[in-house]
Amino acid sequence: MTSAPLVVLCLAYILGLLCTASTWGALVVLTLTGAIAAVLLLKVPFPKRIDVLKAGLQPRIWLIAGAIGFLATLYLPLRQPQIGVNDISRFVAAADAPTQQQLVNVFGKVASEPRLTRSNRIQFWFEPNQVIEIVGTSGRGGSDTAKTQTVTGKLYVTVPLLQGTGLYPGQRVEVTGRLYLPQPAANPGGFDFQAYLAREGTFAGLAGRQVNFLASDRPPNSWGMWQLRRRILRAQVRGLGVPEGPVLSAMVLGRRAVDLPHDIRERFMQVGLAHVLAASGFHVAVILGLVRAVTRRFSEKAQFGYGAAVLIIYVFVTGGTPSVLRAALMGCAALLAPLMQRQVNALGSLLLAATFLLIWNPLWIWDLGFQLSFLATLGLLVSTPPILKRLDWLPPTIASLIAVPIAVAVWVLPLQLYTFGVLAPYSIGLNIVLSLPLAGITLGGFISAIAATIWPLAGTAIAWLLYYPLKLTISVVEFVSQLPGNSITTGTLSIVQVVILYGIVVSVWLIPWLHQKRRWVLGWLFAVGLVVVPVFYARTTVFQITALATRGDPVLVVQDRGKAIVINSGDDATARYSVLPFLRQQGVNQIDWAIATTPVNYRSGWYQVLDSLRVRVFSSPQIGPHQTSDRPLLANLTNRKGSYHPLPIGQTLAVGTTAVQVVSLKPPVVQFQIRNQMWFLLGDLNPSEQSHLVTAGSLLATENNDESPLRVLWWSGEQLAPYLIDALQPSVAIASNDAIDPETERLLRQRNAQIYAIGREGAVQWNSRDGFGSTLDPRENENLFL
Repeated sequence: MTSAPLVVLCLAYILGLLCTASTWGALVVLTLTGAIAAVLLLKVPFPKRIDVLKAGLQPRIWLIAGAIGFLATLYLPLRQPQIGVNDISRFVAAADAPTQQQLVNVFGKVASEPRLTRSNRIQFWFEPNQVIEIVGTSGRGGSDTAKTQTVTGKLYVTVPLLQGTGLYPGQRVEVTGRLYLPQPAANPGGFDFQAYLAREGTFAGLAGRQVNFLASDRPPNSWGMWQLRRRILRAQVRGLGVPEGPVLSAMVLGRRAVDLPHDIRERFMQVGLAHVLAASGFHVAVILGLVRAVTRRFSEKAQFGYGAAVLIIYVFVTGGTPSVLRAALMGCAALLAPLMQRQVNALGSLLLAATFLLIWNPLWIWDLGFQLSFLATLGLLVSTPPILKRLDWLPPTIASLIAVPIAVAVWVLPLQLYTFGVLAPYSIGLNIVLSLPLAGITLGGFISAIAATIWPLAGTAIAWLLYYPLKLTISVVEFVSQLPGNSITTGTLSIVQVVILYGIVVSVWLIPWLHQKRRWVLGWLFAVGLVVVPVFYARTTVFQITALATRGDPVLVVQDRGKAIVINSGDDATARYSVLPFLRQQGVNQIDWAIATTPVNYRSGWYQVLDSLRVRVFSSPQIGPHQTSDRPLLANLTNRKGSYHPLPIGQTLAVGTTAVQVVSLKPPVVQFQIRNQMWFLLGDLNPSEQSHLVTAGSLLATENNDESPLRVLWWSGEQLAPYLIDALQPSVAIASNDAIDPETERLLRQRNAQIYAIGREGAVQWNSRDGFGSTLDPRENENLFL
């Protein structure tokens, strides 16, 4: 049994790490523990059920806990990755000064297995030791010079597909390409690439063009875990093909150890089966079960030795993720218990495993996989028994299949809503239906993997037997992912909502009064209201306009009291990484009016948007039966019960409080009337085109009077003629690039216009409460790595 003082000390350490999210975190820990110690010293009477003095928690324990929590708030910043003196990111900052295009040759060692990105490039981590800067546009010619510098650190490298073929961990290569500094999320809800690399101890990236294998390098002769992974993957792919083979390997080794197709991975995540492709406690339980079955005739000491050895190998094969390490530690505790003839305290083992791992690497406290793994395990331990008790009228096997996914969902859902803002309604039902098939497939996958390490043909043969169960599972996942309402966007929760939700969950677990007469229902109703009411209020009251930071076509999102209007989608990458994450963060499940200001082509991001959200009305300047590239878009729109309204050039089309007019396609000129705001979207206009716009008076339909006090100009940042600026009279000017023509900027400032450059300031957003503002502070962004 884990003693109460040890529990308090472990929880204090974890609380201290969590409190690093706040500037006043250390003060919170000291105040909380000091207050408890003071109450105990004053001998305030407690009810018998919570008499902490009888549990051995004397005041000194709480004072020690406060000290440990305080030290934890200091320990985590000390373990944060820091930029070294010779870190290659410092070289990038110095190399940005030249105006010419810069190429560099970076020498070093491949530090991870190569992965295929969505853009069909190969990505890997790279440990550089030397960089050669080639000064000039191409690095060739007599005038070009080269500077060699010794560097340290780690790089995030991407190279073309053919250049990355054959790379393996530990290989020494030379990579030619362009160094860059990662950028933070430019749009609300976007992926913070800068923070992601910083957590990995990386502060620069390399867009590689060519990989040269060093002449002195030789193929590896020693056995490595990466070779073992490849051996298992090849054997299972040979027997099952794609995507069944990689899916089986991911179910055995985890998706981080297997290069799983992106579409398959997203479908599993979308329907709430992401845990199936993540190495976790279930996998460790299967391994221990196999070891026990094979070694049941041996002594307890031998069983412990074999089990521990297998777990260590599995940890290295899967890459040593936090979830696997947690499961392995708890598995070792389960193996050790019979040897010591003691009963395992599962909760105590979980807490000790968390504390040990966070001492080893305190940064894991903010790792999503670590958080979800421990919350899911905690849910299994504390919530499954009471749920099974209420399902005692069912056969035990069926009751267990129902109780386990419900118990896990209760504990991980608040964190999922805080991180992703998406709810998968079919998740629990799908987990119940597929629990037994997935358990059988995973068990068979492990047997196939073990056989493949010994004799690949045997592993292939065993994997072949799993083809139809895997095919059926993938088909079910694909079917559910296409059902209406397969994912509901709630918008990301605030940290206050998350704390309250977990307070409710913990209260239902610990307070006996809530266990009686279905009083726990009150807690769950309050929790549901805590999520639903703010979402409903925001959707019915919010009016804001967001100009997203994107490349190519300008993307504008209008949220007008429950209605969402999206103007342009960019290309597929823009829709996937900018538009859809923003809409998910805002809780948008349906686009009321989608507007394409230019003709749609096969590269358009609208296909990605229509696959993810329902669009009620779609408008574009040209979509017709003679445009074959638009037919799939129209078919998708029709299948989802949407309608198409053409957008005639020169005419105004209005929906609600928003009106749009395409003035010209070449050059692109569009104007929007959004309530009392007039937005002008201008493409690259030469002087004659600018003069024609002013002469024709196309942009002067709405005068600058009391009914339209705010005029917003959105253009590329190139030079604008003074007479065009005089005609538009913008109060706000938004440039799509990170640089603005100096003369145009001077003219705009003379008019006291607010000026934003999306390229360096991120998305620009207006709402009725705060007015205009940008996502990023360009000064902080420039100095972040200096």
